[in-house]
Amino acid sequence: MLPKFDPANHKACLSVLEDVTTNAKQIQDSVLEAILSRNAKTEYLRGFLKGKFDKQSFKKNLPVITYEDYRSYIDRIANGESFDIICDRPITVLLVSSGTSGGVPKLIPLTAEDMEQRNLHIKGLSEGKSLLFYFLTKESETASRIPVRTMITCVLKSVTPANKFIWYTFAPGELLSATTVSLLERIQISPIEIATCPDTTQSMYCQLLCGLIQRGNVSRLGAPFASSFLKVINFLGDHWSELCSNIKTGHVSPWIKDAQCLSGISKFLSAPNPELASIIEKECSKTSWEAIVRRLWPNAKCIEAVVTGSMSQYIPMLEFYGGGLPVISLFYGSSECLFGLNVNPLCKPCDVSYTTVPSMAYFEFLEVKKDQEAGHDPLVNPVVIDLVDVKVGHDYEPVVTTFSGLYRYRLGDVLRVTGFYNNAPQFHFVGRNKVVLSIDMDKTYEEDLLNAVTNAKLLLEPHDFVLIDFTSRVDFSSYPGHYVLYWELGSKVKDKKIEPERKVLEECCFTVEESLDSVYRKGRKNDKNIGPLEIKVVRRGAFDELMSFFVSRGTSVSQYKTPRSVKNEEALKILEATVVSKSFSRKVPSWELHELHSSR
Repeated sequence: MLPKFDPANHKACLSVLEDVTTNAKQIQDSVLEAILSRNAKTEYLRGFLKGKFDKQSFKKNLPVITYEDYRSYIDRIANGESFDIICDRPITVLLVSSGTSGGVPKLIPLTAEDMEQRNLHIKGLSEGKSLLFYFLTKESETASRIPVRTMITCVLKSVTPANKFIWYTFAPGELLSATTVSLLERIQISPIEIATCPDTTQSMYCQLLCGLIQRGNVSRLGAPFASSFLKVINFLGDHWSELCSNIKTGHVSPWIKDAQCLSGISKFLSAPNPELASIIEKECSKTSWEAIVRRLWPNAKCIEAVVTGSMSQYIPMLEFYGGGLPVISLFYGSSECLFGLNVNPLCKPCDVSYTTVPSMAYFEFLEVKKDQEAGHDPLVNPVVIDLVDVKVGHDYEPVVTTFSGLYRYRLGDVLRVTGFYNNAPQFHFVGRNKVVLSIDMDKTYEEDLLNAVTNAKLLLEPHDFVLIDFTSRVDFSSYPGHYVLYWELGSKVKDKKIEPERKVLEECCFTVEESLDSVYRKGRKNDKNIGPLEIKVVRRGAFDELMSFFVSRGTSVSQYKTPRSVKNEEALKILEATVVSKSFSRKVPSWELHELHSSR
């Protein structure tokens, strides 16, 4: 639905952005009309609309659905039935979601046209080069020979010598106002052969090697998610000595055997460079890795990664390693559709809002209200409203209708309206609209858990410890049941033993409980309904093992997000096998003041 324009022309890009946001309502109506008229003959729409394809009939007769409601149609296409049961154009690929938020990967239909629309809004920088870490995921095919890929794999597969694929974004090197946005071409520093290597370990090693050899040319670094960029930094921490040896001798390590990696790295590792190796070794061997990114890549202007929602917990470590580099979160998208862009990329990570692009899909919203006191479902008397009718300060779950065959499909995310850019709303990504923990009447959502852990981990800082990652579960093996948090800890000081005092962890347990809602805290009274919260510290690398488990089941390394609650028995066994200490809350959190206030 975007008009034709030259994406290399920043004035043309700005004009399009201004137009689609100013005329948000008209464009949304046009998008819906185009989707319905184009797909009028599909089995799905005919079944509900009975020949009436106007907006009013759409609103009245089409149900709001989840993936489970739609799965049978996807399965039929995967098993060989025609794409026209849901869409008028061929489904060229089924995008596989990460599977870590909902537990099971979903298959999302995508047409070639929809893919082209999304490509105009991804990333780039005109000055210098980018060291952005992406990894190919093993793909499969359905019975009907439709490729099943992650979105990142789709992008990487599009980058071939015959198909010059250009990525664009807002340039973070400039101080951009809401009305002065430019889109600039990006040049990636490592060859596409390395990024498309199917062996993630070899790919990561060689991408880092390319980046270190060309350290002076790197203007920005990053990865799709904050967590994946930190995994790269941890990998660098384990392999910097070997990387230095490669640079010093001019030869790559013998365990790098992949032909694509060898071909890609040969363009840069052509001669010994002991001087460069010495510079890198000097920085990496220092006691603290604070500002290691800035020290290794002195001309870098920013770190780019998604840092909203559950990724926000990684911001302190990104800032620690970045040494003052801006942390930029550029866009909000999903396998279902691209949703919005950050028109103020240099804002603080905690202030990131995404401006909706009204031409990308037809957007509706369910208002989310947490009725936690009564323990009810968060969607109380849901009313579906249009994009332009959302209200500032309110929380919503987006419902999308796309050109690729999704109709009134719930994304499961929670977005908070922060304002408007012209007539298009701006949203802050809050998290997933999902209860992650519940024992009795309590319902703890992802946002609640993240906020509680954020408060508790502040108690670690005076002792030079940091929380690397965490997840949770409910333990019903004893009565009453209780919350269990798995924490992987690290230190800002090199080689320091990760052994915080028990009383520190016990206070962390209590702080988490104090930060949860009154229903939880009331349930904790005298340990009658909910038992004391437990923190289990796991050994270093435990969450890498957890990631490897999910990757082995089809999750993409680039798209992987640590699940905030684990129910899979095999995954729990991995975590339990790595536990090195256990601590419980020794105090009962207060609740009376809140109860008195709520009863008025």
